Amino acid sequence: SDASAERSAAGCTIKLNKEPVIEYLKSNIVLLKWMISEGYSDPRTLARRVAKMQAWLQNPQLMEADKDAEYKAIIEINMDDIKEPILCCPNDPDDAKLLSEVQNQKIDEVFIGSCMTNIGHYRAAGKMLSQCDGQLPTRLWIAPPTKMDQEQLTKEGFYATYGKVGARTEMPGCSLCMGNQARVADNAKVVSTSTRNFPNRLGKGADVFLASAELASVAAILGRVPTPAED
Repeated sequence: SDASAERSAAGCTIKLNKEPVIEYLKSNIVLLKWMISEGYSDPRTLARRVAKMQAWLQNPQLMEADKDAEYKAIIEINMDDIKEPILCCPNDPDDAKLLSEVQNQKIDEVFIGSCMTNIGHYRAAGKMLSQCDGQLPTRLWIAPPTKMDQEQLTKEGFYATYGKVGARTEMPGCSLCMGNQARVADNAKVVSTSTRNFPNRLGKGADVFLASAELASVAAILGRVPTPAED
């Protein structure tokens, strides 16, 4: 839904169950309280956000479509029919293909980051990278979304794993995903866990695949897009 404006849509909503939203907000409250304790700017604003979240949790309600709502189109996808990973191909987040359709393409750089990731993605990447013997054949960028994630991953030993394989650990935050900070090499072939791969966003002339942290880790180890059997 965060890409709705880029598709000239006035807005977008997604029907969700309350349970994952509640879990997310509780973790967000922990993060915001930690930010306040660490002296982040404008603690009053952060405290107001915490209060709003806590108030919603007392009576959680989510938007739902009207029972008589009319739609221009209804597209149904049976998740049981998806037997292999799906990537978004260079350079359009709408160009989604099965892994088998793009397998074995050479990869120069891999980015595991963006605000759409969570600490679990970095743990999964770390466990996969721990199986790598020696230095990676690719340039791997690691950029957790928050300092709290960075500190926890360091305590759990994952940053040592990243360093052992030669990954470049960025300051927590946007990094490559922002498009105006760090950049990949010109014309690089890239796998990224971000949600955008528009032309020249991550680097001049770069071809960027969007994929999961697990698939990105395998690509970093192999130096190419894996096959379904390898993923």
